[in-house]
Amino acid sequence: MVSLWPLTLICILAFSISITHCKTLKRDVKALNEIKASLGWRVVYAWIGDDPCGDGDLPAWSGVTCSTQGDYRVVTELEVYAVSIVGPFPIAVTNLLDLTRLDLHNNKLTGPIPPQIGRLRRLRMLNLRWNKLQDVLPPEIGELKRMTHLSLSFNNFKGEIPKELASLPELRYLYLQENRFTGRIPPELGTLQNLRHLDVGNNHLVGTIRELIRIEGCFPVLRNLYLNNNYLTGGVPAQLANLTNLEILYLSYNKMSGVIPAALAHIPKLTYFYLDHNQFSGRIPDAFYKHPLLKELYIEGNGFRPGVNPICTHKVLELSDTDFLV
Repeated sequence: MVSLWPLTLICILAFSISITHCKTLKRDVKALNEIKASLGWRVVYAWIGDDPCGDGDLPAWSGVTCSTQGDYRVVTELEVYAVSIVGPFPIAVTNLLDLTRLDLHNNKLTGPIPPQIGRLRRLRMLNLRWNKLQDVLPPEIGELKRMTHLSLSFNNFKGEIPKELASLPELRYLYLQENRFTGRIPPELGTLQNLRHLDVGNNHLVGTIRELIRIEGCFPVLRNLYLNNNYLTGGVPAQLANLTNLEILYLSYNKMSGVIPAALAHIPKLTYFYLDHNQFSGRIPDAFYKHPLLKELYIEGNGFRPGVNPICTHKVLELSDTDFLV
């Protein structure tokens, strides 16, 4: 009887080699090498070899995550942050069509986000905060239907916040603070059924809260609403109490006026409520002082009646990277 063991061993080795040397899609190899050529020495020194997913002898490039799809490997995550990358947004990134995560935060990228960003249909997380990006946001950003986390804060974006952002049905966290956005906040954002966190603070936005929440049933799961340091006018409408999941409401440093409706004291999870440096008047309803969860009520810099007191002391609330990834 002839032994089949040598033949079996050869087949196993052949299978093992084929898995080890699964080719990276040429499209992604070309794109990553173009990005490598444009990013400078801080990245290049850690990107060794010709294959960004690794070639068996060399590991995958730092910050590059790949996965296998059929007979090929594709790039699914690119994280190159805090390495002082200088220059325009690397347009070759938009050729990585299987990206689910793109993190280029805390660099020195300049110029606009290219309209080709809309090609990344599988993208779920885009983090570009702490750069020097500018110009208007391309409407094509509304084509990223799987997006859950979008952080564009601490840049120099201008123009209006595009209403196309309301076309992202999975969006949970939207960070647009510390830019130069103008105009009104699109009320269409209120139709986002999964949005938990909206921060548009420190811009040049105008309008009223009443306009923002005019769509019936808006912001059904919103927890944190940051509207601070803008040019918002008008009062705080009692209808804001319909946002029953609110925990943080940050209205500081606007031009808002009127009295504070008692209905807001019945938002069950309200924990931080900042009204300071506006033009509010009257008194704070007693119900706020009886709220079981309210830890901070900051009222400085308004025209409230004498004897109106804050609750606790004011502190700036900031989210960490861990919060962003929840």
